[in-house]
Amino acid sequence: MFETIGFLELNSIARGIEAADIVLKTAEVELLFARAGCPGKYEILFTGEVAAVQASIEAGAAVGGEHTVDCCVIPRVHPQVIRAIHLANIPEQMNALGIMEFYSVTASVYGADAAVKAAEVDLIDVRLGTGIGGKSFVILTGEVAAVREAVSCGISTENAQGMLVSSVVIANPRREIFDSLL
Repeated sequence: MFETIGFLELNSIARGIEAADIVLKTAEVELLFARAGCPGKYEILFTGEVAAVQASIEAGAAVGGEHTVDCCVIPRVHPQVIRAIHLANIPEQMNALGIMEFYSVTASVYGADAAVKAAEVDLIDVRLGTGIGGKSFVILTGEVAAVREAVSCGISTENAQGMLVSSVVIANPRREIFDSLL
């Protein structure tokens, strides 16, 4: 069970690898992934106790210096967020579809967490910028009213301000649309 996640985004792959090493050496945290993303960014996602994650974020951001694009610490992250990042969350029932698109990878993590905590929805995907020009997006499903509430809350988080590209709620998407997302 993930208690707290830390996410660090850098615009240098070399500094990103160095920051990932420092993140792991600073405190008792578990690396979920460290990888190159688009366009030439490096993303580090890890978990642990709140204080450990906070200490590791601070150390990683310090090593990243001017190459640190963004970072976040989310205590009590909803478990669906991690499953959706790993494309391992395929809901049994597909209803309305909500999409939130951001310029920042961290904004999508915050948006996804806020959305799934705000309403009874299922996250399908939290896509973290790989292969899409560094942008990110969140896809979720549920009853129309719940999807509207979730999207509204997800795009309104403090950390998503100024990072939103677009959002949409589709009440009755065709099945082929869901199939194309999986």
